[in-house]
Amino acid sequence: MAKSRPSVARNRLLLFPQHRTFRGPRWISGFNPEPPPSDNTIPEAPTSRNALTVRACGCLIGGCDIASPASPLPRPSPTLEISSVRSSSAFIHFDKRYLIVLGACLTQFTIIGLLFSYGLFFKTFETEFGWSRTLLSSCLSFAFIVMGVLAFFGGRLSDRYGPRLVLAVAGTLCGMGYALLSQITQPWQLFAIFGLFIGVGMATHDVVTLSTIARQFRQRRGIMTGVVKVGTAAGQITIPPIAAFFILIYGWRLALMILGISAIALLLVAALLMKSPPASARSGKGTDAAGSHFQEARRTRTLWMICAIQFSFFSTVTTIPLHIVVHGMDLGMTPALAAILLSVLAAASVVGRLLVGTLVDRIGGRRALILCFVPLIASLLAFLSITTPWALFVAVPIYGFAHGGFFTVMSPTVAEYFGLQAHGAIFGLVLFFGTIGGAAGPILAGRVFDLMNSYDPAFMALAVLAALGLVLVLKLPSSNPGMRH
Repeated sequence: MAKSRPSVARNRLLLFPQHRTFRGPRWISGFNPEPPPSDNTIPEAPTSRNALTVRACGCLIGGCDIASPASPLPRPSPTLEISSVRSSSAFIHFDKRYLIVLGACLTQFTIIGLLFSYGLFFKTFETEFGWSRTLLSSCLSFAFIVMGVLAFFGGRLSDRYGPRLVLAVAGTLCGMGYALLSQITQPWQLFAIFGLFIGVGMATHDVVTLSTIARQFRQRRGIMTGVVKVGTAAGQITIPPIAAFFILIYGWRLALMILGISAIALLLVAALLMKSPPASARSGKGTDAAGSHFQEARRTRTLWMICAIQFSFFSTVTTIPLHIVVHGMDLGMTPALAAILLSVLAAASVVGRLLVGTLVDRIGGRRALILCFVPLIASLLAFLSITTPWALFVAVPIYGFAHGGFFTVMSPTVAEYFGLQAHGAIFGLVLFFGTIGGAAGPILAGRVFDLMNSYDPAFMALAVLAALGLVLVLKLPSSNPGMRH
């Protein structure tokens, strides 16, 4: 039997299944709005936009033209709702907010990884230019100061214009800074580059990314912040070996040029992944943007207590990673064994970031801060009493857990107390106070060792400062649970 070519009516029939009639074993393309009653006509079933009526009878073998019009036709099969199919396959739906998490991770990975790679160039700069380690460390401290000052403005710009533009500009400047380092010949150039280029990139990598995460994830704010901060640990582990390889193969100048250009590319990709919050969130309309204006928050005692808490621990989290390796060598470790301490610290910090990030969603920022301060104080006191090298491998993981937890807990805590109305500006102010301690801590610890040939006074001072921070945490008022959930 010759098959007829599809007609316009047949194509139209595909859009109106309720008008199909069944004659024999196959669908016949007849547009029959009111089919006459007969034994061979399938009764109409209620249809909808999301309903697919499956009818089967006779010979359903594909391409079969055998017809038996005299044979009785079975009743139509039940209607299969497409909506139920969609819901059953909902597990394959991809939440686009995870692209924002990826962009934030990539930003943290690149900026912090490059920052940790800077120490690899110390020996080269000492040999080629005769610059002291005090000079080389001071330019990094200067970058921390710039970071603290600009973090506040970066947060406000992110609140107003969204993260994409802010991170794109800052990332480009940061990458240009590392590329320009390949051309330095004078100390003032080092300070200019760290202040005008690298410091700007450091100023936005935390406040903009974590503020965006806080806005996008209301229910899982803590754990998503922890996931983003895992990117920091990944950068610390991954980028320095790559930089060392480039130095070995291409020399330090070309290595810095490659790192700078690669950083621009990575940070621009990361910026494109960062989706701006809804206009209602930036303008203060809607439930997700509920909270205090910056002018209201700065008049509260709670904000200044949180700023002091940030200062109390941030000096430690910048001092210990810089000095723990040389402290291990002072106790008798080989350089290779002492370097493993940083890997142990990074691994423990990943656990701290994820666990504290999970807990802060459940127990709140105040209790999560206590959970971070207790191991921090314990590890600092342990550093005071350790006289054998192997004991550092017990104390460093305890410190690493607290280290990672602190980098996760503060952004959700700010959102918990002050909401999202001006989260970027408020969090930027908190970071500013932290970077003051972060800039001073490493230099003062090095100066103490130069004067007393021991890190013990520095460890004691950091422990006392951390204890004061714990006292402030205990005095924090109860937060608004609605802000957390």
